[in-house]
Amino acid sequence: MTDTSSSATPQLPETDEFSSSPALPATDTTTEAPTRKRPSMIREVIETLVLAAVIFVLVRAVVLNFKVDGHSMDPSFDNGELLLVNRNAYLDLGDFWLTEWIPGIDDDTYLFHAPQRGDVIVFTPPIENNDKPFIKRIIGLPGDTVETRDGKVYVNGVQLDEPYIDGKQSLCNSNTVDCAPYVVPEGQVFVMGDNRTNSEDSRVFGGVPIGNIIGKAWVTYWPTDDIGVVPHYDYPDVP
Repeated sequence: MTDTSSSATPQLPETDEFSSSPALPATDTTTEAPTRKRPSMIREVIETLVLAAVIFVLVRAVVLNFKVDGHSMDPSFDNGELLLVNRNAYLDLGDFWLTEWIPGIDDDTYLFHAPQRGDVIVFTPPIENNDKPFIKRIIGLPGDTVETRDGKVYVNGVQLDEPYIDGKQSLCNSNTVDCAPYVVPEGQVFVMGDNRTNSEDSRVFGGVPIGNIIGKAWVTYWPTDDIGVVPHYDYPDVP
């Protein structure tokens, strides 16, 4: 006799269509990276401005922009030429009261070098009611004797070789050809423009106090044809 009663078929767990193994519940294995807080935009702007201000102050403490105004330094410098002036070329350590703390430092101890003959400098002229800087060339140092004879300049009795004046004569002034010997006072320098027939300089107002020197002409940056380091001269034969 055939058993016609139905029997329950055991239910197997559903499997993946492409796998014979039972499907397992998915697990999230991703780990969130810790977030790093960035400074605000305002803070970044402030830091940038402060850094730019510090750089600007440091640069201005070293160099100064100067525009040549006039023809007193022709042909070495043209009217309108733009220069960078080294303000620390003649840095006197005695100005920082180091004389009281460091032996061997006095009021004439320079970090780099003292003013030298042939240097082109920017300075405040010793002229009453005039605060406009001048640019001239140092011809005589403290104690030097400077004179002009027959259109030539002599320092301590030695005629200067001056290729930068382009063969022009050096007169005492518009009315006098020769200048009497002038002894440069201590703490001063004697300056002249390279364009000797069109320059108000020490032939007119005498020596320039070293403290009036703003800096030493360093680099020409305009016009572009003249870009380069400013040439300075020396006179090895002058004692």
